[in-house]
Amino acid sequence: MRTTTILFDLDGTLLPMDQERFVKAYFGLLARKMAPFHYAPDRLLRVIMDGIGAMVQNDGAATNEEIFWHTFCAAFGEQAKADMPHFEAFYRNEFQQAKDACGYDPRAAQAIHAFRAKGFRTVLATNPLFPRVATHSRIRWAGLDKQDFELVTTYENSRFCKPNLRYYQEILDRLQLQPGECLMVGNDVDEDMIAGQLGMRVFLLTDCLINRHEQDISGYPQGSFDALTVYVQTLAAQK
Repeated sequence: MRTTTILFDLDGTLLPMDQERFVKAYFGLLARKMAPFHYAPDRLLRVIMDGIGAMVQNDGAATNEEIFWHTFCAAFGEQAKADMPHFEAFYRNEFQQAKDACGYDPRAAQAIHAFRAKGFRTVLATNPLFPRVATHSRIRWAGLDKQDFELVTTYENSRFCKPNLRYYQEILDRLQLQPGECLMVGNDVDEDMIAGQLGMRVFLLTDCLINRHEQDISGYPQGSFDALTVYVQTLAAQK
């Protein structure tokens, strides 16, 4: 089956980053933003981590956004929903400083634009743990725009998370795609390469490689953006 669609991870793939450094910067900014609204930093971050864990375990019964806020309000009370505008303001404003914890690789945008010019459909298959406003910001940090993608997964529009295969199946169903016509590009062996189990082609971008369990990665097509471009050219030649 010919490849028609390329799915891209964001963090560590299109947007270079040291994940630990980024998370530290992000949580630090959020804690400072919410402290005046009576959220103790340690407890706030602990509850956010609980919310992330709940989203990762989401079985599809609700959107990730609903799962997160159910967990958050279970800890802080239903009145916490009244503070949602403060969180939204954070992502529009203070969160932008977290860009300093990320890198930039112009080849990311160049690759997306080149692949689209060749007729490939493009999807931003980033783990949908963030709200739309935060995800769109990180897309811009990578030198891209949300319009560069047919679909961008966020916590508002998703009911599963990586590495759950149902996350990828949800994308396939939404765009009426078959696994065999898709290529998943990502830097995380556990979360991105698992798409191969559905029958997708996969490419492991190694610039910011995450291989938590030291798996053997020799069987994956892999390398930098230059190697990815060559690989996609071979797929285009098969069209």
